Amino acid sequence: MRTDTPTAVVTGASRGLGLALTRQLSARGWHIIADARDGARLTAALDLPNLTRIPGDIADPRHRRHLAEAAADRVDLLVNNASVLGPSPQPHLRDYPLGILEHVYAVNTIAPLALIQALLPGLRARHGRIIDITSDAAVEPYEGWGGYGSSKAALDQLTAILAAEEPDLRVYACDPGDMNTDLHQQAFPGEDISDRPAPETVVPALLRLIEGDLPSGRYRAADLATEVPA
Repeated sequence: MRTDTPTAVVTGASRGLGLALTRQLSARGWHIIADARDGARLTAALDLPNLTRIPGDIADPRHRRHLAEAAADRVDLLVNNASVLGPSPQPHLRDYPLGILEHVYAVNTIAPLALIQALLPGLRARHGRIIDITSDAAVEPYEGWGGYGSSKAALDQLTAILAAEEPDLRVYACDPGDMNTDLHQQAFPGEDISDRPAPETVVPALLRLIEGDLPSGRYRAADLATEVPA
């Protein structure tokens, strides 16, 4: 691999938004280190040049070490996209199983920060970018979304503070909006969500964060899609 090839670590890359973004970055000449829990699905979904597949659970410290070792000191972009919803259908907080809540936070909040910590030396060396995928549930009090939404609200605040602490990096939280994905289907079991936008429609907004000059901050994909790098 040439040393001038930009390198991205994308978690949750076997489906949905992570898959759509990985395909687009590959088409634009990036080397991608792709993570997903389901190794067979990751292999089936992605057969691309300049791709390193590392299946595993992002909440597992050993798996995060493997991702960091693969990236070494040449990472230009980290996209913390992997998430879990929690129980489906989603319970009210009064009934929320606390053991499952711990797992939701482990995947959606703790693991992204842990991966940032592991990759930070390389990101600093390359003046890189971090995109943490968040949700409108982080700011809106939807009934039944207390577990997932609060984990994303915590991720939002971690992202904002990291941006203040690391002024030489671009650090973004991005709310992609509703999408026709497996996770969104889990949130609405038995419902037809085919009217939701495809994940591919959100990728141009992410490219604006990746290739543009926007300052660190929290952005909605719907507000970014009007201006996209060529």
